[in-house]
Amino acid sequence: MLVQKRNEKDNGVPALLNVRLRVLYGVLRYRISVNSQATFGEVKKVLMGETGLQVGEQKIIYRERERGNKEYLDRCGVKDRSKLILMEDPTSIERRYIEMRKNARIEAAYEAISCVSMEIDKLAEQVYAIEKSILNGVKTPEIQITTLIEMLMRQAIKLDNISGEGDVSARKLLQGKRVQQCVETLDVLKISNPRVKPAAVATAWETFGPPPTTAQWEFFN
Repeated sequence: MLVQKRNEKDNGVPALLNVRLRVLYGVLRYRISVNSQATFGEVKKVLMGETGLQVGEQKIIYRERERGNKEYLDRCGVKDRSKLILMEDPTSIERRYIEMRKNARIEAAYEAISCVSMEIDKLAEQVYAIEKSILNGVKTPEIQITTLIEMLMRQAIKLDNISGEGDVSARKLLQGKRVQQCVETLDVLKISNPRVKPAAVATAWETFGPPPTTAQWEFFN
């Protein structure tokens, strides 16, 4: 990759050709080609595509000195096949480490919320089944309703123990509302359940026709 040379010319000297540079980054080795009048900042832009490090995350050492972004290669004595040492700025390492830990916590929070959501789905199905049963006049054991409420409250506690903000907080709030709706439904059903009476079953009685009339006997002399 070539880097655009600076426009100025020193004392009318024509622009120099590109120089090939050897860059050492830890155990890695890179070879790049730039204009001899490029700045170290422009070199960093080339290395950004090679290493993935942003310009602000790079430190270039040449002749045992860190070089600034605005320093020119030719003025610092950089020649063809010169060796540069690339280092990552320690502050950027710390920032990336903090960012990685933050992302890991967010992923863990998403996973925990997803697990709670699946449990709520199962419990919500049971709530619907009990509601349908009571509406159809079938009484449900009170212990079943009470146990279901306790199981829902356990999921609410799990949600409270998940820390996060932004989208994580919004997802927690959504699942919390689902738990609240299910508990409220069960509270209503708990009141109406004892009032359920078995539906009266109409018995079809067999009907019979009128009794047969007395037979007419014929008399003979």
